[in-house]
Amino acid sequence: MKKNQNQNEPNFRRTLINDIKQGGFKRTIRQDLNEITRFYLDSRTLKRLESMGRIRRWFAKWFWIIKSLILKLTPVRRVLLVFSLILTFGQSRFELGGGHVSTDLRPFAYFIMLFILMLELKDKLLARDELAVGRAVQSALLPRDNPLWAGWDIWMVTRPANEVGGDLVDYLETEDSLYLFLGDVAGKGLGAALLMSKLQATLRAVTPGEPSLGALGVKMNHIFRRDGLPSRFVSLITLAIGRRESRVRFLNAGHMPPLLLRSGRVRELPSGHAALGILPDAEYEEQILNLHKGDWILIYSDGLTEARADSGEFFGEERLFSLLKDSGFQSACEMGNAILETIGRFIGSSRPSDDLSMILLHYTGSP
Repeated sequence: MKKNQNQNEPNFRRTLINDIKQGGFKRTIRQDLNEITRFYLDSRTLKRLESMGRIRRWFAKWFWIIKSLILKLTPVRRVLLVFSLILTFGQSRFELGGGHVSTDLRPFAYFIMLFILMLELKDKLLARDELAVGRAVQSALLPRDNPLWAGWDIWMVTRPANEVGGDLVDYLETEDSLYLFLGDVAGKGLGAALLMSKLQATLRAVTPGEPSLGALGVKMNHIFRRDGLPSRFVSLITLAIGRRESRVRFLNAGHMPPLLLRSGRVRELPSGHAALGILPDAEYEEQILNLHKGDWILIYSDGLTEARADSGEFFGEERLFSLLKDSGFQSACEMGNAILETIGRFIGSSRPSDDLSMILLHYTGSP
């Protein structure tokens, strides 16, 4: 039994050799340093660094990063880390029996740091396991297939930046209409994912009974004002397509405008109203768009245009518009995958900075 257990455990030497063979240390370290800077320093601190000289900026950046790191620890770990830093850089000389004794306490300081690292890693691994379960549940709640609707070619996707995401991509089919939803909960992580699940459940329960998308917006805003958190809000776009209809009814609650691609030209559709959960008496009205055969509609979250490359540059609307104008795609799936591949090449080895979601509609006009 013990022998089998040892065989299942990873071999430390072999694992280390494989890590060395993989290479890419310079690129990975540069990427990790950029992520550390973005995580521990806010935008105001980053602007202060830009005004400094190179040497002063280097020392100031790492001082502020270490300070931010210490402040993010729990009280006991914070005290232990400060104590270990004092032992590392302080004097290790004291009096004993009338004489001076010098000793090197740095090994003890390194042990304290290792102890703190072990505790932080334990917390991270436990949280990762819980988030993995949350990710599985979230994936099960989202639609697995694209909706099929006569006269339309529809494709949708959502990719969370972390284990769980705060974007919603969903659809609901009733007897006479198809409803498409794309929502973006403010923030990322587990809190946003929980509110996203609430948004999905509420939309599925409320939408069929509302006479118009404007009334749906008013009711959803009331629910999120009543049951939501003060610091959280939700942007939402809802589209409704009737059977054998070429028109689209849509409601934009605080989301970026959808894009209409017609005859090689891209234009933004009218902007919408306030996001859900912000104003207590917000009013919402549905808008109507009549489509021609061959028209495309793209709805997306800001994770698309704000995808960031290694250099810190954003993908931006200009690149997206250029990609859509130059497209000769035959299907929504083909266009959607082309956008994802372009984004992937742009960000390179960088980790996604935000959830990315899209809904593509192509009006084919044929049943």
